[in-house]
Parts: sequence; structure tokens; C-alpha cells
Amino acid sequence: MNGAGAAPDGRRRALLAAAVASPAALAGPALPEDASWPHAWSAFGEPRYPRGFSHFDWVRPDAPRGGRLVLRNPDLRNSFDKLNPFSSRGVAPAGLQIFVFESLAVLSGDEPLTMYGLLAEGIRVADDYSSVTYRLHPGARFSDGSPVLADDVLHSWSVVTGPQSSVGMRSQWRGVAALHKVDTHTVRFELTERHADAVLNTGALRVFSRRWGGGKPNQEVVMEPPIASGPYRVGAVTLGRQIELVRNPDYWAAELGVRRGMFNFDRIVYRYYKDPAIAREAFKAGDIDLYRETDASAWVRLHRGPKWEDGRISKEAFESGLGTLMTSFIFNMRRPLFADRRVRQALDLSFDFDSGNHHGLFRRAQSMFNDSEFAAQGLPSAGELQLLEPWRAQLPEAVFGLPYQAPSTQRDPRRLRRHLLQARALLEQAGWTLDAAGVLRNGAGQPFVLEFLGTGGTDAPLVEWRANLEMLGIRLSERVVDGVLYLRRLNQYEWDLFLGAEGAFVVPNTVLLREIYGAARQDGRAGARIRGIDSPPLEAMLRAMERARTREQLRDAARAFDRVAMWNHWGVPYRYTSAQWVSWWNRFGQPARRPRYFNAESLGNGIPRWPLQTWWALPAGAGRA
Repeated sequence: MNGAGAAPDGRRRALLAAAVASPAALAGPALPEDASWPHAWSAFGEPRYPRGFSHFDWVRPDAPRGGRLVLRNPDLRNSFDKLNPFSSRGVAPAGLQIFVFESLAVLSGDEPLTMYGLLAEGIRVADDYSSVTYRLHPGARFSDGSPVLADDVLHSWSVVTGPQSSVGMRSQWRGVAALHKVDTHTVRFELTERHADAVLNTGALRVFSRRWGGGKPNQEVVMEPPIASGPYRVGAVTLGRQIELVRNPDYWAAELGVRRGMFNFDRIVYRYYKDPAIAREAFKAGDIDLYRETDASAWVRLHRGPKWEDGRISKEAFESGLGTLMTSFIFNMRRPLFADRRVRQALDLSFDFDSGNHHGLFRRAQSMFNDSEFAAQGLPSAGELQLLEPWRAQLPEAVFGLPYQAPSTQRDPRRLRRHLLQARALLEQAGWTLDAAGVLRNGAGQPFVLEFLGTGGTDAPLVEWRANLEMLGIRLSERVVDGVLYLRRLNQYEWDLFLGAEGAFVVPNTVLLREIYGAARQDGRAGARIRGIDSPPLEAMLRAMERARTREQLRDAARAFDRVAMWNHWGVPYRYTSAQWVSWWNRFGQPARRPRYFNAESLGNGIPRWPLQTWWALPAGAGRA
């Protein structure tokens, strides 16, 4: 376990055992009766929506209800074999954590670092961020009609942090020392990582009934329908192929401000397809209602035709205020091959992004925090220098100059040739030379060989990059595996490089950044600290981000982090787009306003999924609202 002052594993196991055996054993001192209970919490400033607000501005509060929304599997999961998303074995279907399970609090979609109570009607955060206390809503109910109580919260926490949950799920709770039951409707998280992201993460805890599974161990709860508090319950299931979610007509939170105007479909169906091309054809045939495209070529060539032209299908590149984290060819820094920064820089120079950006829909990733105020700009500010100067001896000199700018060929072969000559010089400086057969070898005679791990579903320009690397004497091969084996190999660090997308953000999440960029020496768990980086300066910048108590402090720390990460060349930056490409059958109504921050379909990071949560079915033949 990691983090400043984090509880050792033995203490955590003891706390979990005590919680399961006797939740009352963890009860802390009761709060005074006159304690204030804010309805929301914001790290910077006051929440936008006041106590008792009617609804978020980006919904239609009186939206009609009924109809059905049919979706495809939105990620690498092309099948499922369980209904329990909290155990490590097997694959759970998409959508459960959006529609079936609820959290203590939710993000608003209109403001950064702000959460509003859902299952919790009140939120109290200690001034020093050492604890977060939640008072549960007295009307909160599970799908079986039973109340949501503190014992259920403790049970849920013991499951998601227990040894039978997934590594990624447990990692979210690294900064929580303990969860206490204060009374039947009140719980308190004790934090060891005292920063805004740790506070917000406590609100993201999904809560389910302690009666779900009848007391069986987590791994043995497989196909039992969840007993949860969300607006939908699990309906018909065709294992591995389709799952139907049915709206609960007695949903307890339907008229709360954080839920009014949402979840308007009577049924939501996820259909599973083995290949995106098959799913795309199913969408065109009308078997799927909404399709988010991730392939630029497919967006340009295949989302067109008579059904788009006559208005039966609509399409739009949705823009939101989200920033974009790094998408890059990630190096496994546990490999000695990547130990020398000059080698990593040479690989960066060999990649020709411009020639591969055929449709011009992408921009080159230049920062850890693309399209945001947190990306490094100009020379380091006084605040950035204060953080960077103590580490000058361990940092590339470029960190103290202008921000990283990715090599650009502008599709000019002469520019590419210059980049390759620079790369060859760097490789020679690092001890790599060409033999008589044109193979690049180190001083021990070992050839420079790279293996790219993928699933075959990417349109990354590997052919062009492979040709450039061959001119340098480097051999690049591609290992294509299915989604399950791909994830297994990533978690066991059996790869040289892969194409990784770190997602979108409202404000940089230090919990996520630590899991990706934190010091690998501090955690040997499978799948942890995926990049394998060991950089004390980067750790220092990350701690500064965690300590930030103003937006200005966070901005300085993030920009310093950006400079350190980018100039160390721990991967080859690839591309990003701020747009979300979506086509949908024109049989839905939409609210007049969109949230500032939203996703169209993807499952991560708690940001509102605006179409899924707020659209509604139109009467047959009504056309667009």
C-alpha cells in the first residue's frame, strides 16, 4: 500500500474483517446533533447549485418517459459471464455502474471538483481533508424496498477494497485508512492522502445491499441480480450476448435535484458484438440506436449515405469542455531497452504523425493535459520554478525552457530524413551502432527489437513507423491478441510498448495520475503503476498537485508535472481529438442545453453521459425534437 502515512496491509485486513463481522465495532464518536450538513462540496469556491435545487440545467425536468434505448458494448469487453462488477474473476456487462449501482455523491457536469449528495443528503469535509463524513438520505432505498444504511456502505467498501476485487478497483482506495460507522445513517472516511481527488473519490463509492449474494464470498456472487439503489434493475439476460435493464417505477431518487429529468427510458439494452465492424453494420440496420465512432476513417467514409441524407440518422462531433490526458505509445520502463533517455527521444523522432493523420481529424498530443489551462505554456512561471529548481540536477535542461513540442514533418520527406538523422546520432551516443547487415546492436551485440502489443482494432500507423525504424536498424513487430489476453499481458507487464489512452478530465485527477505515473518501486501489484516509471522529481510534482488548495497552485504544479513528464520521453505522444463522434437514429428528444463536461457514451470517470442519462424516446414518426 502506498501514500503518506497509509495504513499497512495488515491493519487494512483487520479493519475489513471487523467491518464484516460487526460493523458497530468500527463506529467512531457520534457527531454533535447541531452539526451542519452541506448538500455539496467544492474544492475551489462555492457549489453552483444551492441547497434544494430543482434540477441540473442540462436536463429537461419534465422529459417524457417510456421507450427503449439499445446500445452496443462500448469497450474491449465483447462478452460477459457474470453480473458482479466488483469481483476480479470474469467479465461483467457494461452499464451496471451507470444505471444499476449508485454512489454517495455525483459530479454536476457544470463545474470542476464539485460533488452533490445522492445517496448521501449531507457531506462534511474536514478542513485539513483528513476525513469525509456522509449522512445518508433517509429516503434512500434499494430495489427490494429496504433502506440504505451505514452497514450497507461499510459492506460495500469491504467488498471493493477486499482481496477478491480487481486491482484497479482496490487502487482507488489507497488513500483511505478506514471507514467508520458513526450511526445508522452516517459514515466517515479517514484519509491518509489529504487532497481534493481523495475527497471526491470517497463520494464515488458504489453502494449495494449487504443482502446481495446471501452472505457468499464476493467471488461466488456471479449471476445473482444486484440489490442496488439505481434507477434500473437487471431484466432479461442472454449470457455473453445481451442484457436488458428495466427502469424501476418506484425509484427512490426520481424527484431529487440530482436526478430529476434523467433516466427516461423504460428499458436499456446492451447488445454484444465481437467486432466493431459488425456492430457498425448492426447500427446501420437499426438494431442499435446510438453509435460512438473511434475510427477516423470509418467516421469519414462509413457514417454517410441515404439514411443520413434523408434525416433518419443524425450525426455530430460533440464538443465538451473536457481536457484530454495523454494518448501515446507507452514504453515499459521496466525494460532495460528504454533506460536511456536518448533512446526514447530517438524513437519519438522516428514517428511521423503528420503523414498518418490522413483525414486531419486529430491533433498531435503535446502535453499531459491537452486542451486545458493545466498544459505547460511558455517559460516556467515563478510558482513552477519553485517546484522544479530543487530537482534541476536530475532533470533534462529542456524542462526549464519552452514546453515540449512533438516533432513534425508536415508531410515533407526532407523533414523526416532530418529527424531520422538526429535519431541515429542519439542512438550512437547511447551505444547503439549498425552492423554490416544494417541491424542496430548495442555493445553486447544484442539487436534492437521492439514488440507492439495490440488487439488489431487500432488504426495506428504501424506500417509507416516500422519502415522508419527499419531505416535506423530497429525491428518492430506486432503481437495481436484478443481483449482478455491483452489485459492479462498488460497487467503482468509482458509487453514492450502499447497504445494507451488515459482518458478525458475536468481537472487532473491525482489518484489516476499516481496509478499511472507513480514510482513503480513502491508497488509490485500486478497491473499497478503501469508505465514502470521511477522518477523522484515527478513524484515531487505529483505531491505538489495533491497539496494544492487553490486553482493557481494546482495549475503551477500540473504544468511543472507536464514539463517533467513530456521532456523525459516515457512514450511517443500520439494524437487526440476534443470531439466525440456520434451517430444516432433520429427518434430521440434532447434537452436544450448540454453540460459543460460530458461523455457521449464511454463509461469512465463519473462525468455525465449526457445522451444515455437525459435523452428520451419520441413517439413513432415524430422526428427530431
